[in-house]
Amino acid sequence: MSESRPGPLLALPAHAPPTAPLPERLCPAVLDLSGLRSPAYVPRPRALRGPLELYLAEVGTQGEPALRQARELLDAEERARAGAFRRPGDRDAYAVAHATLRSLLSPLLGVRAGALPLMREPCAGCGGPHGRPALRGSAVHFSLSHSGDLVLVALAPAPVGIDVEGLATAQAVLGAQSALHPAEAQELARLPAHERSASFTRAWVRKEAYLKGLGTGLVRDPALDYVGTGPAPADPAPAWTLRDVLVPSGYAAAVALRWP
Repeated sequence: MSESRPGPLLALPAHAPPTAPLPERLCPAVLDLSGLRSPAYVPRPRALRGPLELYLAEVGTQGEPALRQARELLDAEERARAGAFRRPGDRDAYAVAHATLRSLLSPLLGVRAGALPLMREPCAGCGGPHGRPALRGSAVHFSLSHSGDLVLVALAPAPVGIDVEGLATAQAVLGAQSALHPAEAQELARLPAHERSASFTRAWVRKEAYLKGLGTGLVRDPALDYVGTGPAPADPAPAWTLRDVLVPSGYAAAVALRWP
């Protein structure tokens, strides 16, 4: 990734105290992946620029050279997973997502992208080695999400979760009512039909971001936590801050951050 590109729009200024409130909505830095480094490049290490960094990559804006460089950054397991997708667009989205993550984590550790000590935490449900992705021996926390044409990455010094989704269809909203907290279901029922898709999707990405931050994923019933369906999210627990993320039309996104 080009070192001359501007840094991310941070949730807080670098000098702000860690207890300062986050802005009501967050805007990620948009990445141009044409500057991806080769797998052998070893960057100079850098520190996190504040309590939260957010990045957005758009798959459809990447040319073939950038896509080729992205595929080169993947390890053998990631290449196999990418190759399992039938649609070329899905393969490209997976490659861009994981190459973006690797290229962002690499400078935080000062190691080449292909040598990152990535691991899986124990599963919150069964204890198996397929839980939340993490960096072995590092204080850096991260979360990755991709949907359709968008990829989002969150980096933080504390547990963090991020989620992006395309707007749910009316049929999906009807079929997922059980995922809502009772108060959220009541909020949605009071809305006119044409507003329910956006409101449900807002609630869903908030829930997913929080559950990813917790490390449970959908092992924990999403209906247990109230995050709200309205324009502003509700923090699901005292130690957690939940914020919506500004993304292009047709999508919704949110990030959850645990404060020390």
